[in-house]
Amino acid sequence: MHVAESIARARELFADAPRPLGFVPTMGALHAGHLALVRRARERSATVVASIFVNPLQFGASEDLATYPRDPERDRQKLQEAGVDVVFAPDAERMYPEGFATTVDVGAIATTFEGAIRPGHFRGVATVIAKLLNIVLPDALFLGQKDAQQAIVLRRLVADLNFPVEIEIVPTVREPDGLALSSRNAYLDAQLRAQAPTLHAALVTVRDALQGGRKKSDAIAAGSAVLSATAQLEYLDVVDGNTFAPAERLVPPAFVIGAARFGTTRLIDNLWILQ
Repeated sequence: MHVAESIARARELFADAPRPLGFVPTMGALHAGHLALVRRARERSATVVASIFVNPLQFGASEDLATYPRDPERDRQKLQEAGVDVVFAPDAERMYPEGFATTVDVGAIATTFEGAIRPGHFRGVATVIAKLLNIVLPDALFLGQKDAQQAIVLRRLVADLNFPVEIEIVPTVREPDGLALSSRNAYLDAQLRAQAPTLHAALVTVRDALQGGRKKSDAIAAGSAVLSATAQLEYLDVVDGNTFAPAERLVPPAFVIGAARFGTTRLIDNLWILQ
């Protein structure tokens, strides 16, 4: 496995790489969810590239950039074991040198739900992915379903800016009790960890109620009642799977989405309804 820290070295490696080239962007702190993306990329690609870059542009002023978990040596070992061919691991100074001023705004799709709660977040995501796509020049981009709105935002980015890359959204990996794998799960103490799966249970309740013919307001109320009483619900809704606009009925493709705080730890999750 090659490791490139500079853009110039990365481009040298990618220029000679066998095609098709699959790309998995990450911020490190790797878990089984990330490795599922790598496995899917490995199945479809002659060359697999993963990036490790904690992107400062997507963190708000009150968010956890400084405390975001980092273990680059462990991450590189996991990627090597998973069969990654090249790891691109730049630092912030290389990605955003002095004088950097250009950002990418994908419009209204980035202003609801996560975009409303975290203003500027998706501008940071879209900007770094645009840069990474221009550096890596992959044939396929592999994204996790857990960050559903991010995946739909990046579909919009790729379509609007004519990046010649296919996007595949890989299903969420879960713990046996339903909790979606996330780097932020490490922040949960034992009591909060026991409560966290109620977010997934709330989503399932909403889905089942809608599929059973109940109206949306009743389904959302039923889902909210399942959430741990000590959790702070931020949103629970049903959205169109292509536009991320709120939907009254569960018409595939769609997502049932939710976000809640368990103590100080903010978790997001969704169910992807494809048929």
